[in-house]
Amino acid sequence: MDTGLLILRLLVGLLIAGHGVQKISTHLGGKGLDGGAREFRADGFRGGALTALAAGGGQIGSGLLLTAGLLTPLAATGAIGVMTVALTVKWSNGLWVQNDGYEYPLVLIGAAVALAATGPGTWSLDDALGLTPYPLWWTALVLTAGVGSGLLTRLALHRAPAA
Repeated sequence: MDTGLLILRLLVGLLIAGHGVQKISTHLGGKGLDGGAREFRADGFRGGALTALAAGGGQIGSGLLLTAGLLTPLAATGAIGVMTVALTVKWSNGLWVQNDGYEYPLVLIGAAVALAATGPGTWSLDDALGLTPYPLWWTALVLTAGVGSGLLTRLALHRAPAA
């Protein structure tokens, strides 16, 4: 089980962190901070560079914490929050990614919830620091806080469509 959790953490955490790097730099195929700002504006968000920095920083931070298995409930909450925003952007396109749908953010949300429910495993910094096991009820808190923060971010930063 610990090997599976390590693989899941590495895959999900590094993908989320890499996605954040793309938002704010030219690394990993990103278009730099200006490109990230343009992407958010094109998706109807206010804030430009500040929004891109906040989203990219949130993705990098939560992704690296998940990868390390450190403060797993907090890391999962952050990942769920940023991926909830992404899901809302793609919602109108339907589920499937080939139609620019929300399939990918939904999978990452599900993986983060699973890590919150199972914990990061023995091969994690949480375990090394004696922070595990986390009680199962944390999962509901993580999911609620993550989805809630994502929806609040969308509400606060997204412009209403032009009439």
